[in-house]
Amino acid sequence: MKFTLSWLRDHLETDADAAAVAEAMTMAGLEVEAVHDPIAALAPFTVARIVSAERHPNADRLQVCQVDTVDGMKEIVCGAPNARAGLTTIYAPIGAWVPGLGVTLVEKPVRGVVSNGMLCSASELELSDESDGILELADDLAVGTPAAGVFGAEPVIDFEVTPNRPDWLGVAGIARDLAAASLGQLRTPSIVPVPGAFASPISVRIEAPEMCPVFAGRLIRGVKNGPSPDWLQRRLTAIGLRSINRLVDVTNLIAYDRCRPLHVYDMAKLVGAEIVVRGGQQSEGAEGIAAGTHEHLIALDGKTYAVDANMCVIADAGGERPIGLGGVMGGESTGCSDATTDVFLECAWFDPLVTAQTGRTLSLNSDAQYRFARGVDPASAVPGLELATRLILDLCGGEPSDIVLAGQPPANPSAFAFDPARVGALTGLSLDDDRIAEILTRLGFEVARGSPWSVTPPSWRRDVEGPADLVEEVARIEGYDALPSTPLPDLGAPSKGVLNPRQARVRAARRALAAMGYAEAVTWSFTKQSTAALFGGGDDALRVENPIAADLDCMRPSALPNLIQAAARNAARGHPDAALFEIGPIYLDDSPTGQRTVIAGLVAPRSARHWGAPPEDALFAMKGDLLALLDELGAPTASLQLVQGQNRDWWHPGRSARLQLGPKNVMVEFGALHPRVLKALDADAPMLAFEIVLDAVPEPRGKATKTRGPAALAPLQPLTRDFAFVMEEGKPTGDLVRAVAGADKALIVEVRVFDIYRGAGVVEGMKSVALEVVIQPREATLTEAEIEALSAKVVAAADKVGGVLRG
Repeated sequence: MKFTLSWLRDHLETDADAAAVAEAMTMAGLEVEAVHDPIAALAPFTVARIVSAERHPNADRLQVCQVDTVDGMKEIVCGAPNARAGLTTIYAPIGAWVPGLGVTLVEKPVRGVVSNGMLCSASELELSDESDGILELADDLAVGTPAAGVFGAEPVIDFEVTPNRPDWLGVAGIARDLAAASLGQLRTPSIVPVPGAFASPISVRIEAPEMCPVFAGRLIRGVKNGPSPDWLQRRLTAIGLRSINRLVDVTNLIAYDRCRPLHVYDMAKLVGAEIVVRGGQQSEGAEGIAAGTHEHLIALDGKTYAVDANMCVIADAGGERPIGLGGVMGGESTGCSDATTDVFLECAWFDPLVTAQTGRTLSLNSDAQYRFARGVDPASAVPGLELATRLILDLCGGEPSDIVLAGQPPANPSAFAFDPARVGALTGLSLDDDRIAEILTRLGFEVARGSPWSVTPPSWRRDVEGPADLVEEVARIEGYDALPSTPLPDLGAPSKGVLNPRQARVRAARRALAAMGYAEAVTWSFTKQSTAALFGGGDDALRVENPIAADLDCMRPSALPNLIQAAARNAARGHPDAALFEIGPIYLDDSPTGQRTVIAGLVAPRSARHWGAPPEDALFAMKGDLLALLDELGAPTASLQLVQGQNRDWWHPGRSARLQLGPKNVMVEFGALHPRVLKALDADAPMLAFEIVLDAVPEPRGKATKTRGPAALAPLQPLTRDFAFVMEEGKPTGDLVRAVAGADKALIVEVRVFDIYRGAGVVEGMKSVALEVVIQPREATLTEAEIEALSAKVVAAADKVGGVLRG
């Protein structure tokens, strides 16, 4: 919302400058975005007069002008076709910044002739879009007159309007609040009714009162349309509106002046003698349009819009032909032109929700739609019509008919009880009753003092619903800077927060993964239903009824798809080597137990090109990170079973596995992601990932409180023994490692796999697993017999899991 200082002074008697007005607006709760001062931008530009203009010796389309300027006589090269001797125009000196060109003038030759400045067009000064030639001004202007004074330039205040204050979308509403804040005296001109000279030949029928409760209109005949006067054009241009003609400019002026949108129809283009307000209809198949299709409207912006039953339509021809979208935009078929002589003036009130939804459905935004969607004053239909009638008669002449009024406006807000003592109780402000009543009265509230008071909000303040709202209004106008500053009581040292075990493990996991080089990602708990289906989800029970976006319509069954897409976005922006993690919920079904907390990680290994040996397999590096993370979480990693992944379409066959405590407690799934899934998510393979179900990780047992004793370091050197066992191809090697490590837990400290062999000498379907067993004597060096006995235990333990010592 924009307005000029002179416009504000039409409603507010004040001597405050633009900076003071902006400050007062800010203190009253209006968020000022900027104060644009065109006077400063036009400061270098002044009036000049061309004394002579001769053709450039080296260019047919250029002229060399001798110009009388504020700096004396200057020779200026000009290419404008209207440059001529005796023309009064605007001069820009060397060093001036020309806003329309975005350049600073410098002294340089133009086809061999030095130009000592510039003669400006309206577009170069950003006064309008016209650039056919330089400005032509009145001959009586003195040379050296500042351009800002010639064009009436003045500061423009731009501010944001909150959705609950549609009255701020009119300059009169802003002036009312500033007058209540004591910036000046409110003097908004009263609206004087204009008597009708004849009965209106146009009647109005409302078929959809839920969309348009009230519709006022009148015919004005014998108008003379055309360009608006300079004062009106300057007022609209200053706030970024394009002047069209007198009739349209009047409606735009009142929309910004009183927050009262209107519309004018060319009477000669209306069909029939009745205007009908209804909902959208479907076609019955006439004029080559298929039956059942939505009717269409060609709007004033030249675009065609399909109208459905949830939109408010203004129609003529007995209600058959749509000529406008109520509260949004009029139709091209009844638009006014310079040839218009008789007009029907509309001033109605349209439902905010219907108007807002129409704008969203059609992606159609207009000044009227913006205001009606927030709530125009329902009591302003007839007064707005009277005001527009007076302006049209003043600017265009004509003769008005009686007013046609159909329907009833929504009821005004009801009175409610208010105790003025609540102002002090809620804000701490010490205000007497007279001051509170003065503020409310200046804002338009009706105050009936009693015990308690009875306060009635004005028709334009439907956001005020109770006493707390009145307290806020009083505090806002009195000034938030007047609120007392009272320190909070000293309650002693704050208690330190205590994390529960789940929170502590989440914090530990976050720090551990960050230390490993993973970057944390925070993504939505939603995903696209087709994406969820790739990861075993996508059930209709987990679809979101009102999603925030079309591609976030399903609760995610895994955190991996969001991480995959995040890594793909990074790769598209030149960062392909990603390592991401996220800790958050997943949803397996719609029951309370179907929500799980997971720790998900993803690695997209992209090594730099190099002629040397390839790096180690990233999958094993990620497995090491995963086991280190589980140790940090206190998981029983020594007891975990490593099982090859099964029945998970998003994992790569043969390159994925599970870590579990028995077949029913699967704690982790990890491995390489399937290329088919990555392609569906527009991501490049390879990508490796893991997903820990935090709910399935047993909480660590409580730690002993006693002081840890000295380290028990073995004084003897360890020894190693190698074993090779033949076992079935399908049996996990991890089971063999755990069995051998448990053969003698006192002496065996580590078991390493150093070779797996398949081929000659090994039966097909079997594999040979070579183990290095590290033995640590504790009290004495082991004898040969003790080593042989330990070896026998190792062989026996391997035999229990299907491992036979290779001969």
